[in-house]
Amino acid sequence: MSSARGSRFGRRGIPRRTPDELRDMRAAGRVVAEMHAAIRAAATPGATTAELDRVARAVLDARGADSNFFGYHGYPSVICASVNDEVIHGIPNDRALQEGDLLSIDCGAVVNGWHGDAAFTMGIGTISAEAQRLIDTADAALAAAVREMRPGNHLGDVG
Repeated sequence: MSSARGSRFGRRGIPRRTPDELRDMRAAGRVVAEMHAAIRAAATPGATTAELDRVARAVLDARGADSNFFGYHGYPSVICASVNDEVIHGIPNDRALQEGDLLSIDCGAVVNGWHGDAAFTMGIGTISAEAQRLIDTADAALAAAVREMRPGNHLGDVG
């Protein structure tokens, strides 16, 4: 350990987290996971991304968490919602989701100053085989990256 950095830092300068900090990080991640589950359940043909934003807000409120998206540089929502080929970070609106759409959601939560943030893509109703292959391939790439995440590895090992 580097004495210049103190005992909270490892040999690469990455701060060691206390059990309380790790607990709060997990709590933020759990709120995001709950937001994802609630949004997935509500994302059906006819639902709007504005309605999905309200679903996510309800989870944040129920858990006493804050959004790390709402208000960021004036952003008006707690989720980013993009449909089909829309560029990421779409602003929720009143457009109804249709059978076969691909929906990408990005959202986050702040618990005691710690941020959780994650995104997912799902199909609305029945989707094409091509769309399902896209989702499956992305999921497989994520799983391969997670398998490489272990002590001693570098970010480049994951990327």
